[in-house]
Formats: sequence, C-alpha cells, structure tokens
Amino acid sequence: MGKLHSDGRKWYQIRWFSPEDTAEERKLILKLDLLVVPYAFLAYWVKYIDQANINNAYVGGMKEDLGFHGNQLVHLQTIYVVGAVTGQIPFLFLFTRVPMYWIIPFLDVAWGIFTLLQYRVHSYAELMAYRFLVGWFEAAFFPAMHYIFGSWYRGDEIARRGGVFYVGLTLGTLTAGLIQAGASARLDGVNGLAGWRWMYIICSIITIPIGILGYFILPGTPDRPNRTFLKQSDIDLAAKRLQRVGHKTSEKFTLRNLKSVFTRWQVWALLLLDIFFWNGCINTSSGGFLLWLKSLNRYSKARVNELGSISPALGIFYTLFICFASDLVLGPAWAITVAHVWNITGLIILVVWNVPESALWFAFLTTYSAVAMSSVLYGWVNSQLSFSPAERSFTLVLINLVSQSTTAWTPLLVFKTLEAPRFTKGYSFVIGNAVCLILLAHIIKYYVGRHGLVTGEVVQSKNTTEFDQAGELTPEKTSPTPTEHAVTINNKSGDFV
Repeated sequence: MGKLHSDGRKWYQIRWFSPEDTAEERKLILKLDLLVVPYAFLAYWVKYIDQANINNAYVGGMKEDLGFHGNQLVHLQTIYVVGAVTGQIPFLFLFTRVPMYWIIPFLDVAWGIFTLLQYRVHSYAELMAYRFLVGWFEAAFFPAMHYIFGSWYRGDEIARRGGVFYVGLTLGTLTAGLIQAGASARLDGVNGLAGWRWMYIICSIITIPIGILGYFILPGTPDRPNRTFLKQSDIDLAAKRLQRVGHKTSEKFTLRNLKSVFTRWQVWALLLLDIFFWNGCINTSSGGFLLWLKSLNRYSKARVNELGSISPALGIFYTLFICFASDLVLGPAWAITVAHVWNITGLIILVVWNVPESALWFAFLTTYSAVAMSSVLYGWVNSQLSFSPAERSFTLVLINLVSQSTTAWTPLLVFKTLEAPRFTKGYSFVIGNAVCLILLAHIIKYYVGRHGLVTGEVVQSKNTTEFDQAGELTPEKTSPTPTEHAVTINNKSGDFV
C-alpha cells in the first residue's frame, strides 16, 4: 500500500497541492488546472457522447430504420477502432514538433463534422465510412491529453487530474443515453427526422464549439506554450519545478530516441499492461447492458436509454475514487487491483448468468470500474519516462495504438451481436485479461521498486518529499545540503537515481 506524508495527515485528508509547493507554484498549478482539466473533461465528454451513441442509436430505432441484421453492430464498433488505430500513427512523431494547442482543436472540430454527417446516413456502408472517420479524428486525443498532463505536472499529481478528465468518458456515455432518450421521446419525427438522427445533430452542436475553444484554452507544453493565458514567468516556473525532480521539458523526437524506446524494458512492460487493460474493459463498449434491457421487452426505447445511463453514472464515482486513491494512498498497482477486483466480481455473475435478475442488475452496474484506472496507468507511463519528452510522447501513443488495435478484432470473436445479451465468451475473456492486468501491475511495481530504475528525489530544507518508483509519496528525509534540489541522472540508462 502507498505511504503517506509524515506530517500527521490522515489518509482521508485530501490535499490538492503538495506541502513542498510554494505559494507561487500553487497559483501556477491552479491556473494550469483551470486551463487543462475543464477542457480535457469537456472534450472527452463529447468524445464519448459521439463514440457511445452508436449503441444508443441502435436500440433507439436505427436497427429497424436501416434494416441492420446479424453482426453489423459489432462491425460498426470495430470500424471505429480501425480508424482510431490508423489515425494515431502520424502522432507517434508529431507531439514534440507541433504545438498541442493546434493539434487537438483541429482534430476535435473535424470529428464534430463527421459526427454531424451521421445524421443523414441511409445505408450500412455509408455509416461504416463515417464511423471510420470519426475514429480517425478522435484517435490522438487521449494520448495527447496525457502528454500535456505529463508536460506540466509531476508524477504524483497526474492521476487525480487525469481522473477528473476521465470522468468525461463515463459522463459522455451517460449523456449519450439521456440525449437519445430525449430525442426518441420528443424529437422523433420532427422535420421528418427520426429521434436517433437528431441525436447526431445535437452531439455535433456541442462538439464543434468545444473544439474551437481549445485553441484559446489549452496551454500547449512548456517548450511550445500557448501564451493566451500564460506569462513567460509561468512557463519558467513550471519548467523549474519539474526539473527539480529530473523531469525534462524540451526535446524533439529523433531516431536515437526510437532505439532507446525499444530497448527499455518499462516500455514493453507498460505496453503489455495496456493491452490487458484495453481487453479487460471491452465489456464497457459492447452494449451488453443496453441489449439486455432491450431483451426484457418491458421498456420503451427512451426508457432503455435512460436506464442504461445508470452504469456509467456509477462510473463517475469509480473513476474519481480510484484516481484520487492512487495519487494519495494506494499507488498505481494497488489502484489497478481495487478497480479490477470489482470489475471481476460483476463479470463472474455475468458469466454464470442464471441468477436472480437483481444479481444481473448489480453485475452490469459494476461495469465501469473496468475503465476507472485508465488515468492511473497513463500517469504511470508519464512518471516512468519523465526524463525524456520524446520517449514519453512516443510511448504514450505507441501503447495506446497497439493496445487499441487488439480490440479491433477481439470483440468480433467474443462479443458477436448474435450472442447478445449473454456474451459468455466475451465476459470470460475480459475476466482473463483483468486477472493478468492485476498480476502484471504488481510485477512491474516489484521490479521498479527492487531495481530503482526510474525514480525521482527532491531534497529541500523544510519539506523534503521522495517520490518512489510507483509514484507514491514516502516519508521526509533529511537534506544533506539545506537549499539544494538534488537530482542525479544515470547517463547510461537515462534513469533517475
């Protein structure tokens, strides 16, 4: 379990700032929080409205209107993933070369446009094309936002901010259900459009303005900052506080970095961990809960979407609890464990299936604990590779790209639409990945803790804090030199010692 500060503070006494942050640094952190976190949350919220609405539209009348049959729903889910994977490839090399406050808003607006175009779809093939393009323009958003988090925040600060950001996923899924419910109940037939078509129009009206706002709000990175709201003194102070813990803030990606990435064991371990994560949470995107509700044949289309919102609503609590606990109490490995033990509990019930209906309700309501630790994992990547922006940016995109690509074909094998709502193979497959995820997280924690391959240490006169290999806080140490901030870098391995 994670250790706390030795300042008498109890585990439940949450502090947004660390004791060693000066008054000026706290003002800077608050400014960054107001610029980065709300925008990240809003953009992820609309992203998941746009992504989840295919399931809501399917049970809201699209299936009947367009004559869908067989496994076409899972094919539509898969083509989105194909677009998202291929769309990430250029960004393996671009994050350190193009300002982030240009990249993200452009992609946001483009995905809003293709979300809008889905309202006019009249065939399965046309919708497949739009879903691919929505996936392509959404592709780089998640690793890009985590690259920005890792560019301004220390390793022990990322998870809880990323948790607020990640609430956008669950809230977006929830909101998609409510929008579809409202559209089905109130807009169906207005101007000759079905309710599910109105949902795409509403989503795009929300998405495009938020994308434009990003150009003015997002702070970019310390080496390519957006100066709309940041002063040079803010940028210098941000770089200084990160450099105290050996966090490099400026570097362009080169072929030399590529060689270093592929010879670093942490990259391969974190890649495998992310593969287990993506496949340990595909139950969240299968539409299983909605399809089960529809199969009961007792609820209207609008009511199915309203009830389907309960599970992602609980996901908001799961996400905030796990991410704050990771930063302040548990550390990454144990936070991952808590999230996925709860996920596995529900999945076991879904595999058994022949249980009271109340047990199935409970099982479906545990679903979004599966994704609650996403920001914990990507925060771990940021902290483990903080010594190199180039390696960090490449790795964030690489692990997301490869891991997401595996979910392009695994649902086709284990979450076939024809087997709905009882996805026995699918839920069993997810359990296996969740177990592997927990075990590998603790193996990584053990090796990093044993060998000390990537650590950062801050030495201060009053409040000295060491960040251990898991990104957890350890007790104060006595500084050998009262005013020196000491960080030594092993030039051979590039790790902090």
